[in-house]
Order: sequence, then C-alpha cells, then structure tokens
Amino acid sequence: MLIQLISEFCEFEQSERGLATNSIEAYRRDLEDFIEFLDSTDIDSPENIDRFHLILYIKNLRERGRKPSTIIRKIAALKGWFAWLFLNGNIKSDPTLTLEHPKMSQRLPKVLTLEDVNKILNIKMNSLENAIFELLYASGLRVSELTNLEVNNIDLKSRYVRCIGKGSKERIVPIGKKAVLSIEKYLKDREFILLKNNLKSKFLFLKPDGKQISRQEVYKFIKKVAEEVGKSASPHTIRHTFATHLIENGADLRVVQELLGHSDVSTTQLYTHISKKRLKDVYFSIIN
Repeated sequence: MLIQLISEFCEFEQSERGLATNSIEAYRRDLEDFIEFLDSTDIDSPENIDRFHLILYIKNLRERGRKPSTIIRKIAALKGWFAWLFLNGNIKSDPTLTLEHPKMSQRLPKVLTLEDVNKILNIKMNSLENAIFELLYASGLRVSELTNLEVNNIDLKSRYVRCIGKGSKERIVPIGKKAVLSIEKYLKDREFILLKNNLKSKFLFLKPDGKQISRQEVYKFIKKVAEEVGKSASPHTIRHTFATHLIENGADLRVVQELLGHSDVSTTQLYTHISKKRLKDVYFSIIN
C-alpha cells in the first residue's frame, strides 16, 4: 500500500507541478528508503506512521553516516509526501509539521575570477567548445538547459536565449556580443555537420556526428579547460561565476534571481556572501 501511495504521489508531482524526471526519481528513492526502514516495524498504512517513527528514521540516517544535506533532502521528500497524503484524506494529521531540519553549515560555492575566465577563453577551442563556454558565462544557464536548447530558442539579432528551467518554467536571458559572435561562428560549422551526416536536428549544440551533446560531455569539456589554467570547475561553477560577477559589478539581486531562474531570492542571496568574502580576501592580501 505504501509503495502504491508513493507512486501516486510521484505521478501527481510530475503531472501537476511539472517536475523533471530526475527530481521525481529522487523523490521516489528517498521515500522508498523510508519505507525500507519501516519494514522492521510492520507498518503498512500511512495512518500508523507518527512523528516518533520519523525521528527514529532521521537518527538511523545519521548512524548510516548520511550528510546533513542528504538528510534535509529526504525530510523535504517526506514533508511533500505527507502533505499530499493529508490533502487526499489518507491521514488525519501530518506528522512532519513539527519536524526540524538538521543544521547545515553553508558552504560557499567555488567561482572563477575574471582573470581565470579570460585565461580559459584564450585556450585553443573548436567552435562548439567556444560557443558553449561563452554562452554558459554569458547566461548562467544550467547544463541541462544548455544541452536542451533548440536553434529557435536563440535570437541572435535581439541577443537573448529562451530556456526551459526547473518545473518547466520558461525564462528569457539576454546574452552579450561575444557570446553572439561565437554562436554565429559555431552555427556555420553546425550546418556543415548536418550536411555531412545527412541529418536534421532541432537541437543547437551538436557533436561532430550530428548527435545532441550530452550533459556529461559538457562536464568533461569544462573540467578539461579549467584544469589547463590550474583550476577545478564544472558547468555549475560557470553559473556561480556568472552570478557573482554580475553582483560584483552592481547588478540588482532581483535581476540576478530572474536571470538564474531562482524561485526564491534567498537562494540568490548566497552570491552576495561570495562577493563579500572575495572582497575580504583581496583586502587582506593587499594589507598583509
């Protein structure tokens, strides 16, 4: 019964909230982990689950060495599931309402300096690689948003990108001249790739064989070029860098929130902390 209710909840989340398949599967895994923990208690109905069982489960997660971030994610999945169960009349009260999240130290994400970015752009790249890096830095797109871009999502004349983010939310992101020029150059090579392979494709970024580039391949490329300048980076590092550089140059926090597609400005606020830390590091490197 519990497994069936998890499946129904996941179907609801996907159809009603438009969550991505990866998010749905993460929900499913987290909830099934909780059900597996309950196997020893012989509980087969959500009505019999109370706050005590949840506390024991969290204690079990800590004993298994799960990170605070993992525990917070699993609690979020449980809260979502029990809220749905309550609204659907499967339970009379929600045992997660007073459940507390474990405290988690806030780690600031790594970002590249402007010098790092310029060094990378001076590395010899093909037109595909150059267009990908320029667009990531110019737009702050998530890697999945970038790989799923279609040709008609880009308006080079008006200089903007239309992308579909988390929860199938659409947003418009302006891009700079350098990114536009690199994409224009790549599009000529893209046309040759399609002719050579006798293919048609709606996707913007294609490999030499004409197939859509994957997230893993973008990760490998970013990791490689960053290592060439002595840095460690991923596509998400470029996204962090994009946001941090905007704020350091006076961009409004709400504008950066819109550009990144954050639903809550508190998520974007993190980049102000990075800027302050970088300012502090520069200050002390000068006076010491």
